[in-house]
Amino acid sequence: MHKPFLILFLLLISCSKSFASDNYPAGARSIALSDAFVSITDTWSTFHNQATLASLESFSAGVFYESRFLVDELSLTAGSLGFPINAGTFGFSFYQFGEGTFKEQKVALSFSKRLSEKINAGIQLDYFSSRFPENENAKGFATFECGVSFQITEYFALGAHVFNPVKNGIEMPHGKHKMPAIYRIGGHYQFSDMVLISTEAQKTTGYKVVMKTGLEFSPLKNLAFRFGISGRPVQCTAGIGYSFGKITTDIAFSYHNNLGFSPSVSLQFNL
Repeated sequence: MHKPFLILFLLLISCSKSFASDNYPAGARSIALSDAFVSITDTWSTFHNQATLASLESFSAGVFYESRFLVDELSLTAGSLGFPINAGTFGFSFYQFGEGTFKEQKVALSFSKRLSEKINAGIQLDYFSSRFPENENAKGFATFECGVSFQITEYFALGAHVFNPVKNGIEMPHGKHKMPAIYRIGGHYQFSDMVLISTEAQKTTGYKVVMKTGLEFSPLKNLAFRFGISGRPVQCTAGIGYSFGKITTDIAFSYHNNLGFSPSVSLQFNL
């Protein structure tokens, strides 16, 4: 059996035995930093910590594509928007994972606000839907996620986030499949204009704590090199980002010891 078909077969079996949807991250910059991103602000904060959206200074939009393990049927397509207004920042995001008869989709609407000069808070309403060959008539379900961020100093920030604390899930013909709750806490430090280091701990109910660390090196104002590592199982990530005017493009690669490479790319526009 060719490797792509073997990967697809194994993952489909895994999905059918677990919850019906997953909460996938998006944004090539965050992926290159091993998703140690709970305290960092950018277009893709809608996927990591909605509180950090409150630090956006202007309208921001992005599109994202990931080819998981180089298998087209496991591709992830996503989009994100951020709208700062006087009262706070609204966000909208969506993704689709998979193709054909195997699809997982999410749409979300968020709002974040500055509570003080150093503290932000945000909340997001999510709607998930799944389609598998064995549950084409399955309904979707709603849940929520929320977070806070703290700008301790000009260079040091912390963030905390919880996804699906109510452990909601989708109704299947043979019972309800619950999505786990996910708790994240972490921070980043900007050592200089050239170096940023981020770290994060993630606890998913039913699983052990996963540690994630990322390094961003910017030798030029509009160029960044990124590296990351996370555990259980160990995954290594790397990427590059380049900005020109109001447009930023990022490329990332993640490597799984057993399943191989997953390349991704995102494009962001900021007014």
